[in-house]
Amino acid sequence: MKALVVKEHGPIENLLLEEVPDPVPGPGEVLVDVHAASVNFPDLLVIGGTYQILPKRPFSPGKDMAGIVAAVGAGVTTCKPGDRVAAQNEYGAYAQKCVVPQNNCYPMPANMSFADAAAMGIAYPTAHFALVERGQYQPGETVLINGAAGGVGIATIQVAKALGAKVIASVGSAEKAELAKQHGADHVVRTDVPNLRDAFRDQVMAAAGKRGVDIIVDPVGGDVFDASMRVIGWSGRIIVVGFAEGRIPEVKAGHLLVKNISLIGLQYSSYRDRQPEKVQRVQKQLFDWYAQGKIKPHVMGAWPFEQYRDALTTVRDRKVVGKVVIMTR
Repeated sequence: MKALVVKEHGPIENLLLEEVPDPVPGPGEVLVDVHAASVNFPDLLVIGGTYQILPKRPFSPGKDMAGIVAAVGAGVTTCKPGDRVAAQNEYGAYAQKCVVPQNNCYPMPANMSFADAAAMGIAYPTAHFALVERGQYQPGETVLINGAAGGVGIATIQVAKALGAKVIASVGSAEKAELAKQHGADHVVRTDVPNLRDAFRDQVMAAAGKRGVDIIVDPVGGDVFDASMRVIGWSGRIIVVGFAEGRIPEVKAGHLLVKNISLIGLQYSSYRDRQPEKVQRVQKQLFDWYAQGKIKPHVMGAWPFEQYRDALTTVRDRKVVGKVVIMTR
């Protein structure tokens, strides 16, 4: 089979597309013929050697995929050869075959493409866990979503709307503002403005009212996170998903105390590994919503396997809106 291989950590140019032996599923494992793999920003950190979990080299990166079950190991009961599945792993998706624990395989709706299934991958359960599990969303609440034109951002807009929330999306350009509106945002605020600290507050309060917002989902960090601290309402919840801006912000505990704010972290993969049965339930709800037309990922581009560098470069250079997918077959 063909696979992208990391032999030495470094830039994406270190990746090599090579012929490697087919993997074999062990007990409780599923061998997936991968048709599409999603590109996530953490994949670039894994390739570069700066992510918190690094496989033993050589290895194939990639955390989510979609394809057809080719074979199953002993004791597998959740799927069978020939089933169309979305699947997740800590690494290995950038290959034509990948072995995945059976608990991390999710039957796809009949009307779902492999590209869409891969694009939903980590982004949509991240959005769901941020809002429901960590944010404890209540009907009618107002949600502010930062970085709203990215993969997690668009997913969170759609999941929030499916839950019935009022959604305010923050973005950094007119193009991204239009995209956020297309995917259901009720209001859009801009972060590419002078005096972000005050301008951000003015925009959000104009949309949310004096009370502020109930939940903030933030995959951005940096100055946008700092500005967001000024718009959270009493007993609001801020869900930290990532730091795409690069700077990890620091928070004064006094701010949390005065407004009864909860500052909550989310690393979705911990739920996948520790509570897979909960992830299975969330994935089923997400796929039901997809089948009903309530959610659909925005696939910016689906590149052939041989053009993997173009796909990865789009994410590395922060030119991506929505999701980028690599088609491995």
